[in-house]
Amino acid sequence: LRDFHLSGVDLPAEKKARFKEISQQLSKLASQFEENLLDATNAWSKLITDQSELAGLPESALQLARQTAQQRGEPEGWMLTLEFPSYLPVMTYADNRELRRELYTAFSTRASDQGPHAGQWDNSEIIEQILRLRHEQAQLLGFDNYADRSLAKKMAESSEQVMEFLNDLTARSHRQAETELAELRSFAAEHYRATELEAWDIGYFSEKLRQQRYDITQEELKPYFPETRVLPGMFAVVKRLYGIEISEVKGVDRWHPDVRFFEIRSHQGELRGQFYLDLYARPKKRGGAWMDGCIDRMFSDDCDQIPVAYLTCNFSPPVGGKPALFTHDEVQTLFHEFGHGLHHLLTRVDYPGVAGINGVAWDAVELPSQFMENWCWERPALDLISGHIESGERIPAALYQKMRAAKNFQSGMQMVRQLEFSLFDFRIHREYQPEHGGRVYEILNQVREQVAVVRPPAFNRFAHGFSHIFAGGYAAGYFSYKWAEVLSADAFSLFEERGIFDPETGASFLRNILEQGGSRDAMELFIAFRGREPSIDALLQHSGIAA
Repeated sequence: LRDFHLSGVDLPAEKKARFKEISQQLSKLASQFEENLLDATNAWSKLITDQSELAGLPESALQLARQTAQQRGEPEGWMLTLEFPSYLPVMTYADNRELRRELYTAFSTRASDQGPHAGQWDNSEIIEQILRLRHEQAQLLGFDNYADRSLAKKMAESSEQVMEFLNDLTARSHRQAETELAELRSFAAEHYRATELEAWDIGYFSEKLRQQRYDITQEELKPYFPETRVLPGMFAVVKRLYGIEISEVKGVDRWHPDVRFFEIRSHQGELRGQFYLDLYARPKKRGGAWMDGCIDRMFSDDCDQIPVAYLTCNFSPPVGGKPALFTHDEVQTLFHEFGHGLHHLLTRVDYPGVAGINGVAWDAVELPSQFMENWCWERPALDLISGHIESGERIPAALYQKMRAAKNFQSGMQMVRQLEFSLFDFRIHREYQPEHGGRVYEILNQVREQVAVVRPPAFNRFAHGFSHIFAGGYAAGYFSYKWAEVLSADAFSLFEERGIFDPETGASFLRNILEQGGSRDAMELFIAFRGREPSIDALLQHSGIAA
């Protein structure tokens, strides 16, 4: 009934027609937003012929840049792009500050009125139209604003509760974030004579500080995470948790040779679901990582329909004929999207509208995904998903201890950055007034005054690439990531108490969370699993932030 109302079916004829028109317009605008961002990303590249300009970059990044140049018809040199596997290593490792500034400028101004392609593929007007139409549509349904309309499908009960939640997390984490930034500034000044840190310096010097403090890098871990160990290991993890078997199916039609197809069966052999896996970045592919439903589960007298999902990532592709090597961050991303996939595929609900992730409160939909990330840090699970590309050796104990020690490095800074995104998203939808327009960067700057410890340059156009809220499902709902982190940290704490592969606890999570879809209230399901309402303390403890 809720979803029927939110789809406008009970509106008077005139309002219903306008509601439908707005829905169609919003769909077109979201597609145009994403297309503009993709076009702007693909339009920029830089060919470098002097390797000294790339000093500091790890060998894997150099190999990818060389391979990219050759694929684009440049037999000599190294080609950098704004695709994340190319962009991130430059921002993290490149000693060439001017190169970092150039890439940062191009990346942070994509699809906007600023930067090297200013005015081309500009999302400015699209953002304004999206906000205006969302507001109008929310009011047609009787809501004051789109933020209130968004909460109709979430666990959070009011916009005041959301703001209180975000402000509470800000208050608890801001001081630690300030301390972390002060430590970074002091380190950069003392060791590199860098007295002024710009946005394109933060990642670079943070990595230097991480290396000095913990003597560990993502690059050092990559040889231990070849795809040929990570995928089978991840499947072994969920077999131990939920008693399911995952195997690859050959001979299935695919949209690209890199794509693979898998099926999930119960230990009794029952087919539970199937999924496509598309792991690697490539030209003209949408950036980021996501899970999408392809087919929803539906069982009735005349229809037996097994769920099918798409799992998509943008990892660095294999280079030199060897298996792809993942960073530990990429392993976490894979586990995250796989968690979404399991939520869609393991449902026992036979009605598509509430099967899998359908009908799940949006601030609970990230629970299974963020929950899965925890296993990427646990020794027994790491032993399943890791093995050195050359020797097969598991991650040595000393290296594992460094990983654990570095886990919460700059967690305060990471926390306030996500809170910045969440508050910005919620406020632009909550405070929208047609006579004043979106006030997008006015509100963003107000949020940054309150939350941010790192202030980006004036030309930064973050919002113009914020696909989650303008082309994804997170409008007035980006806070759901933090809300779900509270749920996932608290849920995982039960495994910490009982053992991370405890079969009874795994069966309970499967039964009460993954199989239920949107058929029951999300808080009711969480309590059925955990035995009580969620507590924020587990998240703060897992993040290394004092409660």
